[in-house]
Amino acid sequence: MSEFNPFSFDLPVAEIIPEVKSHLSNSNSLIITAPPGAGKSTLLPLALLEEVWLAGKKVIMLEPRRLATKSIAERMASMLGEKVGQTVGYRIRFESAISDKTRLEVITEGILTRMMHQDNALEGVGMIIFDEFHERNLFSEVALALAREIQQVLRPDLRILLMSATIDAEELSGLLRAKIIQSQGRQFPVEINYLKEVDEFAIGEDTARQLIPLAKAHSGDFLVFLPGQGEIKKAEEILRKALPGDQIVPLFGQLSPSEQQKAILPNPLGKRKIVLSTDIAETSLTIEGIKVVVDSGFAKSNRFDSRSGLAKLVLHRISKDSADQRSGRAGRLTSGHSYRLWSKATHAQLADYRTPELMEADLTGLVLDMKAWGKEDIRSMTWLTPPPTSSLVHSEKVLEAIDALEDGKLTPHGKEIHQVPVHPRIAHMLIFAKKMKQLALATDIAALVEERDPLSPDAGVDINLRIDALRRFRDRGVSMSRIKKIEKVAAQYRRMFEIGPENSPADPWATGLLLAYAYPERIAAARPGNNAQFQLSNGKIAQISYKDDLAHESWLAVAHVDAREGMGKIWLAAPLNPKDLAPMVKTKEVLTWDRKKGGLIAQSEVRIGAIILGTRPLTQFSPSAAKEAILEALKEEGQFLLDWNEDVWQLLNRIESLRIWNKDATWPVWTQEKLLETVENWIEPYIVQVTKNEDFKKLNLVEILKHQLTFEQQQTLDELAPSKLSVPSGSLIPITYKPEGANPLLSVRLQELFGLLDTPKVNRGQVPVLIEMLSPGFKPVQLTQDLKSFWTNGYFEVKKELKRRYPKHEWPDNPLQAEAVRGVKKKT
Repeated sequence: MSEFNPFSFDLPVAEIIPEVKSHLSNSNSLIITAPPGAGKSTLLPLALLEEVWLAGKKVIMLEPRRLATKSIAERMASMLGEKVGQTVGYRIRFESAISDKTRLEVITEGILTRMMHQDNALEGVGMIIFDEFHERNLFSEVALALAREIQQVLRPDLRILLMSATIDAEELSGLLRAKIIQSQGRQFPVEINYLKEVDEFAIGEDTARQLIPLAKAHSGDFLVFLPGQGEIKKAEEILRKALPGDQIVPLFGQLSPSEQQKAILPNPLGKRKIVLSTDIAETSLTIEGIKVVVDSGFAKSNRFDSRSGLAKLVLHRISKDSADQRSGRAGRLTSGHSYRLWSKATHAQLADYRTPELMEADLTGLVLDMKAWGKEDIRSMTWLTPPPTSSLVHSEKVLEAIDALEDGKLTPHGKEIHQVPVHPRIAHMLIFAKKMKQLALATDIAALVEERDPLSPDAGVDINLRIDALRRFRDRGVSMSRIKKIEKVAAQYRRMFEIGPENSPADPWATGLLLAYAYPERIAAARPGNNAQFQLSNGKIAQISYKDDLAHESWLAVAHVDAREGMGKIWLAAPLNPKDLAPMVKTKEVLTWDRKKGGLIAQSEVRIGAIILGTRPLTQFSPSAAKEAILEALKEEGQFLLDWNEDVWQLLNRIESLRIWNKDATWPVWTQEKLLETVENWIEPYIVQVTKNEDFKKLNLVEILKHQLTFEQQQTLDELAPSKLSVPSGSLIPITYKPEGANPLLSVRLQELFGLLDTPKVNRGQVPVLIEMLSPGFKPVQLTQDLKSFWTNGYFEVKKELKRRYPKHEWPDNPLQAEAVRGVKKKT
């Protein structure tokens, strides 16, 4: 690499380069914010290559998208006057362009995480750059957490540089203890307009129709944001007819590199270009000539539901930072226009920042990575947003199902899975396929389940039809749309294992068995009497069309299924030979509490996951197993099983009130929900003799819960929030405590309060009691928190109304001087 002068490029980020260099020479972390087009992704990394602190080590730059990875690497190489693969190279999944001269690698797709596992100290790396961090990509956040571990424990000299256009930089700065340097950029003004909101059931058509008059009003290229490929195709069909003189170009991740280049580069004939893109064009990619942005305001993301174990593509509104990114695309080269197809009122309701992928994704690969890293408490690492506990728990269950984890620890098989650079499910399948001598079939299956279905839904759900299509393409060149990309992925898998392709017809039973290894919780048994409905081994129910060729199979292995209300829909599956499932059949002793039957049910079950093949009653079982079943029942149905009487609720309200009234005190959080979540912490010693529903009702929850408090807490509870209050008549009257720390209530007959001037208070005189005055017949007549005012004013109105009704009771003219009585005053 010849001497590089960053100031020879007219890019705004050049003005902060001296400050960035100065800071990184003395500190190991930095955050840079810069608007799109400032040059942060290209000029800045090149400007840092000759810094002394690098000491000949590489710079690794992580990009969240594959297309941007290649585009940025090629742009930097051209800035150096070189070809990509020399000083600057790139690595994406199944593709790379690097050499022994490469000093700056642009990478994506979890490659950095794998590099860290191979070399825990990253000895050959001097700096890691996390570009476009605002996208909150799962791989980026995992890599950042690991990079921080390396930096803090092994490599304090390792520089970490985070770059973004729109992110909560202050929050990130506090977490990383890193300085923020901002480049003002050279963003040209963009006029933002709000138009008619699109119908979310016809986004592609609505967007196209609103764009047509805009195309006649503006010159220059258009960039149109749509949520997915389906909407792009519908818009494309309308626009090709309405605007025949323009080049209508789609841009989405499934397109070939040559088709993607058509969208990025200017039209060679000088035609106006209208690019219809998913959010792939939001950041990093520079699409030349864009002057107008039209934004539908929607995107699609895969949302993972840890409760069902299923993922589905969800249409959703974009966030404000995403809208800003999209609008900014119109002002990179000159002033421009942005048309948002939603109202200002809708805009005000959008979330400020996009939801991190970490909160919605399948975290199985993350958990495997962290277990291989030796990290037991995953949430304790440096996360901008910690991963959801429910998703981590689900991922551990998946890893246990494929024998990668046992008792939370990585197994030898789990270590073998981790060595294969694919999703743990697929790795598990490939490893077993190798033992079965079905590796060629497994590589075809892996490519098909990862990529978009090459056949239409009308073809049926059998994955063997797709395997046949793929093999016909290889054998005889019989092609169809989408099949080439699948073969490219399958070929990469074959290269990984150094095997050749197999083009003979696939054994459908072998396909089913391999899918069962990849998705053991989706082994499906036909439900008797329910045509085309199947019980999955994870407990869910799913269905296919009753006309499908697989509708009458007794067993299926399911690859693709989406979550729906009440029942899932199977999209891709294979038939299973039940004889092949013998190694997966387990006998399990199951103890459950059946509230309807009123007791413990103990039976031995022969099952595959939740699919029960046979049962027999258990006459002997361990007390610990019975205890676990009872505790589980209480967690699920404790609100019905236990006696939550008024005394219990009063205790809970007293504790909650003290916690709210005294912020510095350490009172427990005792809500019904919280207590049932942690039931084993407080009720376990008391359930030894429980054998039927009635036994639960005999448990005195007040006494049990009080025993959870220390002796000092019990004394303080009775002192600050007494259950009863003494009144002038000598009676001890119960106090009713309210939820959420509201003022407690004292319901007492008026005659018992004669002589009491001041309103009673609890919590060391800080919280006044609300007094509900009762008639001699115990009917409410007045509410007050000001006794003095009541005796002066309200009392005489009450006396006038009630004296005739209760003539034998005391109604003195001066209640403050009268003797308090409990009932009718006895004659002397």
